[in-house]
Amino acid sequence: VTPDFTTPVNVGDIRLGRPRPQQARDNLAAIVQRREAGPRSLVDETLRDMEVDEDFQLTAKRLREVGQEKMTLDERKQRRRALDRLNAPPFHEFVKQQSLDLSRKASRILQLNVGLYCNQACSHCHVESSPKRSETMSQETADHCIRVLESSPSVTTLDLTGGAPELQPVFRDLVVAGRKAGKEVIDRCNLTALQEPGQEDLAKFLADNQVRVVASLPCYSPRNVNMQRGSGVFDRSVQALTQLNEMGYGVPDSNLKLDLVYNPIGGFLPPEQTALETKYKEELWDSLGIVFNNLITITNMPIKRFADFLYRRGELEEYMNLLVRNFNPSAVDGVMCRDTVSVGWDGTLYDCDFNQQLGLPITWDERRERKLSISSVKSLDELGSLDVFTDPHCYGCTAGAGSSCQGSTVSVDEP
Repeated sequence: VTPDFTTPVNVGDIRLGRPRPQQARDNLAAIVQRREAGPRSLVDETLRDMEVDEDFQLTAKRLREVGQEKMTLDERKQRRRALDRLNAPPFHEFVKQQSLDLSRKASRILQLNVGLYCNQACSHCHVESSPKRSETMSQETADHCIRVLESSPSVTTLDLTGGAPELQPVFRDLVVAGRKAGKEVIDRCNLTALQEPGQEDLAKFLADNQVRVVASLPCYSPRNVNMQRGSGVFDRSVQALTQLNEMGYGVPDSNLKLDLVYNPIGGFLPPEQTALETKYKEELWDSLGIVFNNLITITNMPIKRFADFLYRRGELEEYMNLLVRNFNPSAVDGVMCRDTVSVGWDGTLYDCDFNQQLGLPITWDERRERKLSISSVKSLDELGSLDVFTDPHCYGCTAGAGSSCQGSTVSVDEP
């Protein structure tokens, strides 16, 4: 598709191989046995990992010294300077030079970040979630979201994310209200939330409401998953996937959809989505007897924790070069900012989840002084004439096969 869209599908450091069916049953039985021992929170392990993780500690120290707003501003400056050194224009100018259309379409997806608390603290997390975050969506804001959802006929999907959305007080009410409104409801699940105490009925709740589960599993290799998401996360994720399969999720001829999400562990583009999906299905079925519907590949945006990761290694400019060099004009049509509206936990409206984390809201005016809130609009149809706000990180959504919360935006057969 583009010059560096060549990442192989063998994304695990060690190939799991093709064990005999009996070995797969034995692997699965051991994990199920640990699940039956009863729920045990991951939070304590996550907090211990954060205490000894040098990157987390450096970020926390700088946060105490300068504050979140200053850190975000400095991060944006670093990306812009990287583009300047590459002689690359700002994203909106580059799109205009290519005579490409980045105008807003009718809103199809309403995505809600219901809170930043999470039982994990992943190294790539652009939301910077962890057990230490306390920001949460109020019931009043959630009610406004449902009111707007019901009055926006073009919206077909309510997409719930976080943090760990299932661990937020408003999550289940939003699911029920979304389904009652006749919308598809997506739960962006970290999988380990299903193993938290008090969530023993979560899988059944999701199944009873026919929620589509979009679950993060950044590799089929235990080593890579634990390195990116925390110690012990792979086994807990497998426990959750097994539980979801038992409920009918991902099973052929079932209407309960289970999709997995892959994102790279380093500064490279994801492999081709369809080929990697085949690899995932082979590895997870042969080794653990796990099935799922589709794989979604998402490019890491050079923001927040992943930007810190790149900057400390002197790789930010190199990564920005990778994204610019692999700009794909065909990817622009499917970027999520064109048909998705993202709502922050406090009700502020954004073009996408990435702009949300950078504090770049949708505004009524070109001077960007009058930001929009979910409580200030009656329908998402009111946003149709407003421009999409772009920044250097947007090159990430148009590199290679493109990237969105729904996966790649260009099929491998397209130019």
